[in-house]
Amino acid sequence: MRRIFGTLFFLPLALFGQQEFTMKGEVRGLPEASVVSLTDANNPADTLASGLVRNGVFELRSSVPEPNLYMLNFDGVQKRAIVFLSNHPISVKGDAQAVQHLEIAGSPTQDAFMEFQQVFNPLFQELTRLAQLINSQGMQRDESLMDNYTKQADKIGSAIHDFVTRHRSSPVSPFLLVVTGQLEQDISVTESRFDLLDEEVKNGFYGKIIGEYIAESKIGAIGSEAIDFSQSDPDGRMVSLNAFRGKYLLVDFWASWCRPCRMENPNLVEAYHKFKDKNFTVLGVSLDRSRDPWLKAIEDDKLDWTQVSDLKFWSNEAALKYKIQSIPQNLLIDPSGKIIAKNLRGPQLHSKLCELLGCN
Repeated sequence: MRRIFGTLFFLPLALFGQQEFTMKGEVRGLPEASVVSLTDANNPADTLASGLVRNGVFELRSSVPEPNLYMLNFDGVQKRAIVFLSNHPISVKGDAQAVQHLEIAGSPTQDAFMEFQQVFNPLFQELTRLAQLINSQGMQRDESLMDNYTKQADKIGSAIHDFVTRHRSSPVSPFLLVVTGQLEQDISVTESRFDLLDEEVKNGFYGKIIGEYIAESKIGAIGSEAIDFSQSDPDGRMVSLNAFRGKYLLVDFWASWCRPCRMENPNLVEAYHKFKDKNFTVLGVSLDRSRDPWLKAIEDDKLDWTQVSDLKFWSNEAALKYKIQSIPQNLLIDPSGKIIAKNLRGPQLHSKLCELLGCN
C-alpha cells in the first residue's frame, strides 16, 4: 500500500484579498523577550508576523489572504501549535509546556478547526492503528481486522458528512474533504458533500482543490466507460483491456512489494476459480519495477489469470490513466465495457459476483 493517509496539515497557501487580525497571547512559561511568530505551515521560512514576550504576554498583528493553516511558534521553548487563521481578533491562553491544549478563541474558523481536531484525530488514530496491525500480519489474513477497518472507515465517513452539514459556510469543511478525500472510494459521495457547501467556500482555496480532485476522480468512476490500455504480459505479448469485452472483468492493480495486495491475492484466487466458468476473468496490472519479483509473486500466489506490466512502478501508464494513487485497487467492468464497481475485497467481491453471475 503506497499510503493510507497523507500529511493532514502541510498544504500550500493561496493569496487573495487583504484584511487584518490581532492575536493577543497570555501563555505561561515563555521566557522574557523570547520570540513568538506565525509562519506558513508549508514554508517555515515565510513569517507572517512576529513579536516579543513581555511579562508572559505577546501580541501579533498581520493579515491573512484567506482562512488557512499557520504555525504559531514559541521559539523560547521550541514549541509550536497549528492554527486556522482568519482575519478576526483572536486570543491565546495556556501553558507553553502544553501547547496542544492552548485555548485559542475569537475566530469562528479556528473554532471549527478545533472541533475538527477533537472529532477526527481519535478516529484517524484508530484507523491508523488498525492499518498497522493489518500491515504487520504478513500473508496471514485476519478477516475480523479487515472488517473492523471497514467499520472504522465508515464511521469516519459518517462523521465527515455530519461535520460538513453543520459547517456549510466554514473553510474548514472543504479542508476536511481535502484531507479525507482518499478514504472515500465513491467519488459521488465526496461530490454530494461538496455540493452541500456555500458557494463562497467552494470558490476558496480548499474548495478549488477538492473541486479539481472530484473532477479528476470521475475518471474511472462507477458508471463510466472503462479506458482502454495495452501492456505486455510476462511473455512480451501486448494485451489490451478491450480484448476482454463480452466478459465480466476485474482489473486488479497490485504489486509484488505491496503487502496488502499479497494478502488479498488468496481471495482473488478463490473468486477466480469459483466464477471463471461464468463469463468472468481477472486482469492483473502490476506496479512492479523489476521483472523477477513480479514473476515470482505470480508463481508464489498462484495467479493463473492474465498479468501485464510496463515495470514503471508508480508511473505505470494504465495506473496513471486511472489516477491510481494507492494499491490494492480494482475495477469491475461489465461485458459492455462499463465500470460497475470498485475496490471489491474479501466477501464483498464474492457477494457482488454471486449477485451478477449466480452462486449455484
